[in-house]
Amino acid sequence: MEDPLYTDASLVAFYDAENDWGMDRSFCADLARDADSVLDLGCGTGAFLAGLSNPVRVGVDPAAAMLDIARARPGTEGAQWIAADARTLRLSRRFDLIVLTGHAFQVFLTDDDQHAALTTIAAHLAPGGRFIFDSRNPAAREWEEWQPHNSRRWVDHPAHGRVEAWNNATCDAASGIVTYGTYYRLDDGRTLSAQSRIRFTPKTELERRITQAGLSVQRWLGDWAGGPVGEASPEFIPLGGLASPA
Repeated sequence: MEDPLYTDASLVAFYDAENDWGMDRSFCADLARDADSVLDLGCGTGAFLAGLSNPVRVGVDPAAAMLDIARARPGTEGAQWIAADARTLRLSRRFDLIVLTGHAFQVFLTDDDQHAALTTIAAHLAPGGRFIFDSRNPAAREWEEWQPHNSRRWVDHPAHGRVEAWNNATCDAASGIVTYGTYYRLDDGRTLSAQSRIRFTPKTELERRITQAGLSVQRWLGDWAGGPVGEASPEFIPLGGLASPA
């Protein structure tokens, strides 16, 4: 599952410039107001935890290059950063809020991987605590927007200035796995690139795996503005907690 987009420092340097998910961070920050402890699985460069002041803030990510940025980010003083895989993480502690945003759930490409990640959430969630994650709706076919003709853009990079970027993508309909390329053309003629794979999972499958992991959804969102889930909604966002014992 190692992806240079997140493990290669030269590519990770573009991450914050490319990913400013203001609405998901704002929504999750509201959830965190009533939490003493927050676990951010797939914390990336630490932007979400940097905006919080909860007594316990733990960020987990398998990519050391991402965590290097997180540790140096202003506002993360007091946060704990752990290099680990969300499928196998076991901290022997529980949290009031667990978030897995930025579509990080989609990097889990198999049923077993998804079950393992959800089981990790259940193992670390405190009674009465809440979890939330996001996964794109396959019916919205967002990967069709990730093509060279409509994805070309300019990215402002602190070291390289304005850099031309673009993507391409293909989808395997049988598995729901999308393979997409990310490209950055530098002024010196070099092109930095990475090939990534993510899975688009139908809502019915997410529901089944959430239940199997011992979790329960209290509310499904169709976007980070709180819209309803529907055929055309861009996202599947479950907000829930531990399942009640039988």
